[in-house]
Amino acid sequence: MAAASHPALNNKMPSNFGGLSIGLRGLAIAVLLTAANCSPLPATGSVVIPPIPTGTARIWIYRNDGPNEIQASPYLRLNGRVAGISEPDGAFYRDVTPGRYVVTVDSYIDSYVSQFASVDLAAGQEAYVKVLSMLRDKVGGEPGGNRDIFYTRLIPAEMARAAIAVTPFYGGT
Repeated sequence: MAAASHPALNNKMPSNFGGLSIGLRGLAIAVLLTAANCSPLPATGSVVIPPIPTGTARIWIYRNDGPNEIQASPYLRLNGRVAGISEPDGAFYRDVTPGRYVVTVDSYIDSYVSQFASVDLAAGQEAYVKVLSMLRDKVGGEPGGNRDIFYTRLIPAEMARAAIAVTPFYGGT
């Protein structure tokens, strides 16, 4: 074989590595990375949750509405400050300084009486807030359809813990 025709001496990069073309190999890597990002989150009941830090309180926020409910992910706010995103069928917690908290969620309408929960927390206490949704048809007669309306409710600890245990966990602070 002449030196110029030997693949090892040729300056060109081979277009085939291990039987897969570069394009197919790139596609395979992209598919694997996408699949890794789509893996389901663990249920909250299977995650080790640390104790409430000394001098703080904890607020749990969760949604487990089901597949027929609104699937939007609005911001959740504690006293007007963004504390997280309310994911459909998800739970998270925030460790907070003791005090009074109004738990709101961004909503097309946010002026209903008692639409949002409020709670007074002392150090070491926990509160459980469920985000609920309602689809309102043609609000104000506007063309274009429906608007998402959310509200929050304090839920008794026993009920909330059971619901949260089977809900995917989105983390805590």
